[in-house]
Amino acid sequence: MKVIVIGGGLAGLFNAILLNRAGYEVTLIERKTYPFHRVCGEYISNEVVPFLQQLGIHPEQLGAAKISELELTGISGKKFSRKLGLGGFGISRYAFDDFLYRKAKAAGVEFMLNTKVDDVQFINEGFEVHLSSGEVLKSPLVIGSFGKRSNLDQKLKRSFFYQRSPFFAVKYHIKADFPNNLIQLNNFKGGYCGVTAVEDNKFCLCYLAHQKQLKQWGNITAFEEQVVRKNPALNQLFQNSDFLWNKPKVINEISFEKKSLVKQHILMSGDTAGMIVPLCGNGMSMAIHSAKILTENIRQFYRKNDLNQQGRQKLEQSYIKQWDTIFATRLWTGRQLQPLFRHTYLTETALSLLDRFPVIADKLIEKTHGQPFI
Repeated sequence: MKVIVIGGGLAGLFNAILLNRAGYEVTLIERKTYPFHRVCGEYISNEVVPFLQQLGIHPEQLGAAKISELELTGISGKKFSRKLGLGGFGISRYAFDDFLYRKAKAAGVEFMLNTKVDDVQFINEGFEVHLSSGEVLKSPLVIGSFGKRSNLDQKLKRSFFYQRSPFFAVKYHIKADFPNNLIQLNNFKGGYCGVTAVEDNKFCLCYLAHQKQLKQWGNITAFEEQVVRKNPALNQLFQNSDFLWNKPKVINEISFEKKSLVKQHILMSGDTAGMIVPLCGNGMSMAIHSAKILTENIRQFYRKNDLNQQGRQKLEQSYIKQWDTIFATRLWTGRQLQPLFRHTYLTETALSLLDRFPVIADKLIEKTHGQPFI
């Protein structure tokens, strides 16, 4: 029973590991070579820990930082701190993706690295995956986990691709005098920045902002000086930290629009299925959980060498229903919160409100985190 996975991020890697364990012949196609950095906040809610432990994956053995506190800051210097209910851990995608890749490869997953997919076509109840090399792979089932935005989204005519997004994200790794147990979310005009510890006493600093502001100041350095560092907490970090890269990792046109979970019978997983706004800090846990539920549905409906039309339809409908049940409210909550934290006045008002009624913060944290699963 063959499955092709396009994209080797968290969702793709976990789909490959789980399907391989279930006896499927899995080929994963990734356009880069591990290890490499990705633009990501690098915080994972502890909701995934029971599931990871069941797979023999222990974050503490990978050097992950334990995160137990949340702090919000505004441009005025106002702060709000709260203990995280479940808590989480911080680990870089550079380290975690590479660990999962080696684990999957050792288990027998076939990897095609440095390989670009040009097109995917569904023909006669099967897929043809066209590679840039000219090679064509065939499989009854294809999983799309090719990230936030890809040339394949355009090929598949996915509607969100044609709705221009004004957001860009920037990520650094730094060495800093900063609490190892804290995830900090810092507002600046038009955007916000997350800071959290990862392995090896490093910290991930990742922010989301609006393209028009970048155009106003001409380059990232000037934008950071004139906008991002107006928040005192961020200014202190920029001033006193050692930045470990010569230049940051940057991604443009990040879309938070609703995405189709199935397109031309390709089953979408992770950010390809739906991206949670970074304010919620749980895109990584969502990617892992989405891989789990997709694998469970594939195992239920794809039991023979061929996946007939009726079985494919049941698989797609079941996956969509289960995904919506688990993630739809969480994504909606994130979309409502994001504009609040991008505007300085609203952020300052929210910090005052949370300071008076901290129970509201507990409810919001609960809404943006899932329940532990196995």
